[in-house]
Amino acid sequence: MGAITYDMEIPSSIPAAKMFKALVLDADTLIPKIMPQAIKSVEILEGDGGVGTVKLIHFGEGSQYKSVKHRVDATDEENLTHSYTVVEGDALAGVLESITYHVKIVPTEDGGCICKNRSTKGDVEINEEKIKEGKEKATQMFKAIEAYLKANA
Repeated sequence: MGAITYDMEIPSSIPAAKMFKALVLDADTLIPKIMPQAIKSVEILEGDGGVGTVKLIHFGEGSQYKSVKHRVDATDEENLTHSYTVVEGDALAGVLESITYHVKIVPTEDGGCICKNRSTKGDVEINEEKIKEGKEKATQMFKAIEAYLKANA
């Protein structure tokens, strides 16, 4: 076994800075507003929202999980990058110590962007179906944010 890392890229017509603001900076209030079935609420347990902040995410009724705690590891608004680690919760399934996510929003020549997301899970075996399911849920959330931004431009 060993750490499992997977990457995904999702293109968008939304400008990179606008997508970063929605996906990272405003996510705690925006996602529960547009996808309450996925994320019901987010509360800050420690910190001010910056590096080291610990958040408790309560999932909606459409989720198989109840909640997770995640820690903000880095946010770089200039380079449009954000990293965080899930450190506690039922999404770790009692077998993972943590899951680390690195998000980078890259501007494209046409004025849109590509969201690059890398997830690293600890020393555990995860079947391909679970990985595919996770990627599909991430894509759905990204596309819902994109649709919201287009509708509210």
